[in-house]
Amino acid sequence: MSLDPQIETLLKEVAAEGGPAPETLTVAENRAFGRAFGALAGAPVPVADVRDTTAAADGRDIPVRIYRPLTEPDAGPLPVTLFFHGGGWVFGDLDTQDNIVRIMASRSGTIVVSVDYRLAPEHRFPAAVDDAYAALTWVAGNATGFGGDGERIAVFGESAGGNLAAVLAQDSLRRGGPRITLQVLAYPAVDRFDDSPSMYENMTGPVLSRSYLEWFWGAYLSTPDQGADPRVSPARSDELTGLAPAVIVTAENDPLRDQGDHYARKLADAGVPVQHLPVEGAIHGFLSFTGSVQLSRDIMNQLSDAVATAFD
Repeated sequence: MSLDPQIETLLKEVAAEGGPAPETLTVAENRAFGRAFGALAGAPVPVADVRDTTAAADGRDIPVRIYRPLTEPDAGPLPVTLFFHGGGWVFGDLDTQDNIVRIMASRSGTIVVSVDYRLAPEHRFPAAVDDAYAALTWVAGNATGFGGDGERIAVFGESAGGNLAAVLAQDSLRRGGPRITLQVLAYPAVDRFDDSPSMYENMTGPVLSRSYLEWFWGAYLSTPDQGADPRVSPARSDELTGLAPAVIVTAENDPLRDQGDHYARKLADAGVPVQHLPVEGAIHGFLSFTGSVQLSRDIMNQLSDAVATAFD
């Protein structure tokens, strides 16, 4: 399997800086790595307004950042896209995937609410899942306060955030919560016990190796048997009928590729409309490379267009 030439160049530049395997680093060191990763996104895409606030839920305040796209002054309430960053449930914050959010807001014409959910290992499963559901209910109930339409909501996440978005789509349907119009899952982790070919073909990465993935799971879960919970492994759920339509991105050179493909097929078999985008030459986390990789920009534009179309 080959790499996109621009991704290959970027990886060589990163490799030249050296450093130990990330799974040998501390949590604090990995969080610093995650912040540095955000620099690969390039110059920020302009939007009309960005403001930080909190979503009050269950006696706690969840930090969120609200991005409003450039629109006509008399534009009515806009659809809302709820975004969950990646970082293996361990790192990532409102800054690390800022440009992904900006591109989505600018091109889709939706207000994007980025969620700073609680991180492991200080807050293990189900803290992030609880925060995701709380943020969804907060958006549905408070969207009018920031110019949004609480009845037109998409969820979007990448990597661990893709896991949370997939879980949220299931959880909200199961609990009779706010209706989700579209779920966008970029190279999501959806099966803790996945042992498919891509886990071996891409065992050493790049970016996400199998040993690094195990490090993340070890930080996120308290016990091994939690991996069977559909709120950890949404692809293991058999209650998929009636879920929101899905757009699922998988990367060719990613250990998570086959589980994303499997989930796309399982959703389709349950009657859920699915658009699966298998991206050749891509690696895990490639949407963060918009600063120098055209493929990353193209796929982000495609995802943003899918969100815009869902609300037409």
